[in-house]
Amino acid sequence: MVSLALVDSRTATATATGGGGGLGAVGVVVAHGDSLARIGLEALLGDAPGITVVGCAADGEAAVALAGEVRPDVVVVDVALPGLDGVEVTRRIAADPATAAVRVLVLSALEHDDEVFAALRAGASGFLLGDTERTDLVDGVRAVAAGDAALSPSVVRRLMLELASQPDPGLPGPEQLDELTAREREVMALVATGLSNDQIAQQLVVSPATAKTHVSRALMKLRARDRAQLVVLAYETGLVAPKHHTHPQPPTTTATYAAA
Repeated sequence: MVSLALVDSRTATATATGGGGGLGAVGVVVAHGDSLARIGLEALLGDAPGITVVGCAADGEAAVALAGEVRPDVVVVDVALPGLDGVEVTRRIAADPATAAVRVLVLSALEHDDEVFAALRAGASGFLLGDTERTDLVDGVRAVAAGDAALSPSVVRRLMLELASQPDPGLPGPEQLDELTAREREVMALVATGLSNDQIAQQLVVSPATAKTHVSRALMKLRARDRAQLVVLAYETGLVAPKHHTHPQPPTTTATYAAA
């Protein structure tokens, strides 16, 4: 039996092995205020090949403390955590240099635009809804750990339709995209449509390595945490215009945006 080290006897536990899952496994912390949901997520993810649950937290303060202690690859956090909510947990994890490499995947029982946008702006690499299939949740955790973005289909649709109309003054404006070259802007726009590096390379008739370099440079110049934030910036700055359809057809499975 794996021994447990208490972070807070009321709210969090962490495996003694700490950070990653070991031997290439993805180390995950589960943070959820509902004990049954937390146990269910722990069992579901713990049974998935290549994923190890290295700790659990029942409130926001414990989630932040646990992330700092065990340095997991991914924190799966409920947006409605008691204490610090999931958005604030995401913001603190992303802002702390000690946990800046930790990716956050936010879960929500309901789809509220303000929560979706706030979570992505705070640094979340993914946002999945409560009706997400088990396999999509596992795939989402793996995608986020690899540096990709994982978004529920309806979240993608709402992002495209609404994000541009809710600008955040704290993020780069259109004029700050001037730092990007014309090619980097073009690549950034393609990232926002969900294309992988290989697909971008094919469309621009360049090598995948060249496409990856352009994406990496755009991330660095805009100080974006990952591709999820690059997508947000593309819409907020007006680089990509949302397409309004009378009958929008979202993807049928969780959308993932390939890593830089």
